[in-house]
Amino acid sequence: MAKENGFISGFKKFITRGNVLDMAVGVIIGASFNAIVNSLVNDIISPVIGLVTGGIDFNSLCITLVQATATSEAVTINIGTFINTIIQFLLIALTLFVVIRAFNKMSDMRKKKEAESAPAPAAKPADIQLLEEIRDLLKQGK
Repeated sequence: MAKENGFISGFKKFITRGNVLDMAVGVIIGASFNAIVNSLVNDIISPVIGLVTGGIDFNSLCITLVQATATSEAVTINIGTFINTIIQFLLIALTLFVVIRAFNKMSDMRKKKEAESAPAPAAKPADIQLLEEIRDLLKQGK
C-alpha cells in the first residue's frame, strides 16, 4: 500500500507542476491552430491551386493502382491529400517561426531596456581604489 501512495503522490506532484499545465494549454491551442490551418489549406489554398491547374479538384487528386470492383474498393495513392499535408506543415512551421522570432525580438528589447535602466555601478570608495592600485603595483614588481 505504501508503494501505491508513493506512486499517487508522485503523480499528483507531476500533474500539478506548472510545466505540465503550460504544456497542456499549448497542446489545446495547437489543436485549435491545426483546425485553422486545415481550413486555410482545404478552403482557400486548394481551390486556388485547383484553379491554376485547370479546375482539378485538388483534394481528390490521386493515382489509382487498382480499380474498384463489386467486392473491393479502389487502391489509390492520394497525392492531393499528401500535398495538402505538406502545405499544412509548411504553414505551421512558418507561423511558429514568425511567432518565435517576434517573441525573441520582444525579449531582446526587454533585456536591452532593463540593461539601459539598470543603475550604474557605485563608485568604489577611495581607500579601496588606493589598495587596488598598491596591489597592481606590487604585481608589476615596482
